[in-house]
Amino acid sequence: MQQHDSIPSSSLIGLGQRYWLPVYKPRELVLDHGKGARVWDTEGRDYIDFGAGIAVNALGHGDPELVAALTAQANKLWHASNVFYTEPPLRLAEELVAASGFAERVFLCNSGAEANEAAIKLVRKWAAAQGRAADQRVIVTFKGSFHGRTLATVTATAQPKYQAGYEPLPEGFRYLEFNDGDALEAAFAAGDVAAVMLEPVQGEGGVVPATDAFLARARALCDAHGALLVLDEIQCGMGRTGALFAHGDIRPDIVTLAKALGCGFPIGAMLAGPKVAEVMQYGAHGTTFGGNPMAAAVARVALRKLASPAVQANVAKQAQALREGLARINDELHLFDEVRGRGLMIGAALAPAHQGRAGEILDHAAAHGLLLLQAGPDVLRFVPPLTLSDAELAEGLVRLKAALVAYAAA
Repeated sequence: MQQHDSIPSSSLIGLGQRYWLPVYKPRELVLDHGKGARVWDTEGRDYIDFGAGIAVNALGHGDPELVAALTAQANKLWHASNVFYTEPPLRLAEELVAASGFAERVFLCNSGAEANEAAIKLVRKWAAAQGRAADQRVIVTFKGSFHGRTLATVTATAQPKYQAGYEPLPEGFRYLEFNDGDALEAAFAAGDVAAVMLEPVQGEGGVVPATDAFLARARALCDAHGALLVLDEIQCGMGRTGALFAHGDIRPDIVTLAKALGCGFPIGAMLAGPKVAEVMQYGAHGTTFGGNPMAAAVARVALRKLASPAVQANVAKQAQALREGLARINDELHLFDEVRGRGLMIGAALAPAHQGRAGEILDHAAAHGLLLLQAGPDVLRFVPPLTLSDAELAEGLVRLKAALVAYAAA
């Protein structure tokens, strides 16, 4: 690609360092455009994208059908608020309900945090409608979870590093070990649990899947004790695990979605099952931008494509190829203790001698033309586009190996 005649990337980076609230630490490159699983920076360098905007760009960069949906709606109506109906969010809600197999109603918002915030409020509202006192509305979440950055969702996130300095935190959450069914059963003994909230595959917590037995037990315990099961599929949903939803045969009461639902255009959704579909009535919750017709127009196309047999087959194929490629690299370099996950949501846990150095490896990866993520300091996270091609995967693995060799040498 030709180098752009524009502001040097160093100057652009300087703008970020000067004017952004310093809550991020981006790598020192400025991305400019992309196609498929490949992106280019403002200096013309290309990268294979194994991070997909944190599992967001599930159909890659520049998908022509998404672009067409966005531009068509942009030429019609950008925003109307929820004081008026517009067609795209109405159609999207109908299609989400049909695709889910359990939901009856949908709340559209702008992000995963907002979807989880809505879910938490719905649980509490439902418990209140059941006649439960405020101290009988506890939501159980799990260590290693990540549910968002609002004050309620960061409290639901059972990781102290995200909560430090924001005390006093909202009450009414209880934290347990993930995949510990006995601990979950014991937590119900107090009689105050209104809901269990979990990710079928924990993302930020290290790419740790819930076991089938644990999910089934969570559902059974919620049924036995009159509690709701809330599944956060913001990162693991929308085809990432090889099926449109990550919960398999388990029937949830609430599911939250975002990230890949808009494939890069901000949107979130909370899907409400029959127990809770009528709980929130006029004035109980709201959003100015949620259900924006542009976001909904894009999400309708994304939903259709992500649910297609072709995409789901590609996830299975490339997930196997990626795992095999990581195994070959590890047979030579011995950097990983475990490779885990589901579908194209894979975590490579670093061996003890390399723990705490995931960020350093990501620097080497970027220097070798590969965009990669971490899931905590000890895990490399692979969440590429679900449309990843054979050639893109092969090139990405070549660059990954070069980066890991450079890291090992350093």
